[in-house]
Amino acid sequence: MYSAIPSWQAVFFDFDGVIADSTDVKVRAFATLFAPYGPRVQEAVVRYHLDNGGIPRHEKLRHCFITYAGKHPTEAELTQAGATFSNLVLEAMVRAPLIAGALNTLQQLQQLNIPAFVVSGTPHDEMRLIVQLKGLDIFFQEVHGSPSGKTAIITDIIRRHDLVPERCLFIGDALADYRAAESTGLHFLGIVAEGGPGIFPGNVQTSSVVTIFL
Repeated sequence: MYSAIPSWQAVFFDFDGVIADSTDVKVRAFATLFAPYGPRVQEAVVRYHLDNGGIPRHEKLRHCFITYAGKHPTEAELTQAGATFSNLVLEAMVRAPLIAGALNTLQQLQQLNIPAFVVSGTPHDEMRLIVQLKGLDIFFQEVHGSPSGKTAIITDIIRRHDLVPERCLFIGDALADYRAAESTGLHFLGIVAEGGPGIFPGNVQTSSVVTIFL
């Protein structure tokens, strides 16, 4: 158990499902993007998306086109699909409500002078724009997205800011987040919606509310 006053050097956040309640936004976008391939493909794509949170969008789109749509897209086609996806989600992401506890936690970190970082699978420029448009950029020292992987992003931040991994926390809602925390030596809190399925190993601490008080 940690002390009532956290001594974190830094806290890392995924964004979808951790800061913003935006899961349905992405589901609708995947369904719309793959609508030309029929309902069975749409259903398979949405299921893959939900089962593989935290994976960079470019990789996710490539897999879905090849595996479910039977199409081998060129890089140009993937780029266009990514741009279409971004257009589908941007406005809705800005309107999406925050996850319970997220704003309070960001305010606490700011008051405690503990730096916060976004580490997301959303494309980098899009992630930065969403954070800015939601008025949350004042709470984050840095905002990062794909194509860089989460482990690489965390490792780079730890190196540049001379952080001790054992004194850092990663808050995420996907197995990819947990694996990134485990591989970099960070503590981890898994965000699981109230009544939602438990996707994390049994020894992982989880919460339906974002908090730094573990």
